[in-house]
Amino acid sequence: MTTTDGRKTLVLAGTGKTGRRVVERLTARGVPVRVGSRSTTPPFDWRDQATWEPALQGVGAAYVAYHPDAAFPGAAKTVGAFAELAVSCGVTRLVLLADRGASEAERCEEAVRESGAEWTVVRTGFISQNFSEDVLADAVRTGVVALPAGRVAEPFIDAEDIADVASAALTEDGHVGETYEVTGPRLLTFAEAVAEIGEATGRTLRYQPVSLEQFTQRLKEQATPAAFARPLADLMAEVFDGRRARLADGVQRALRREPRDFRDYVRATAATGVWSPGFQ
Repeated sequence: MTTTDGRKTLVLAGTGKTGRRVVERLTARGVPVRVGSRSTTPPFDWRDQATWEPALQGVGAAYVAYHPDAAFPGAAKTVGAFAELAVSCGVTRLVLLADRGASEAERCEEAVRESGAEWTVVRTGFISQNFSEDVLADAVRTGVVALPAGRVAEPFIDAEDIADVASAALTEDGHVGETYEVTGPRLLTFAEAVAEIGEATGRTLRYQPVSLEQFTQRLKEQATPAAFARPLADLMAEVFDGRRARLADGVQRALRREPRDFRDYVRATAATGVWSPGFQ
């Protein structure tokens, strides 16, 4: 049962890793959807508040995925302003995508809780699809994945699970006021994760721990804007200290099933050829 009375559900970052999957699920359920991105009509841009109200017209619920990341500096202030406006425009339900263990993301959570809307928080860690749908895809194709994560373990979470939890929270009863900390079923170091990708692709891949400075420099060499590169490195320094090296039961509580395993993601993704050298 929904609480939106036939109004649209706004999916922010609706063309991104989790957002587009949320759109697919809502559409399959027959839920009217408005995709929120800079390329849609009406457009939505987190950096331009003039675009927010037009995107909120006729909306009853919203998936709030802040770009570039809820853990980046200034996110909480912006998310709070959006949540306040959304409620004033008649939005009754907000589902926030947040980061496990990141202080700025925790402030985003508080802003949404204080908005007056029915709220659900979906708190995630490192998304498995970062290896195939983000900058790390090129790294896998070249054979060396370099990250400032040391030997820390991470319970990699599948974007499909995130989307399942978020779409349930947007459309069903029983999720209001819940904070779902979602993880995969296993802890893996990045070296182990890269090794599993190598095994599935039949290639020799290597994980290379690097310093924050080395990581930032590599991002700059890839033409990553400095305004994104440094905050991303700072975020990794904050969360890759072991605080996320534990499993949580958010998927089980929200969906009454076990989360997808990283190995299943790897096998399915390897079959697409996305990690093959020269893939276009």
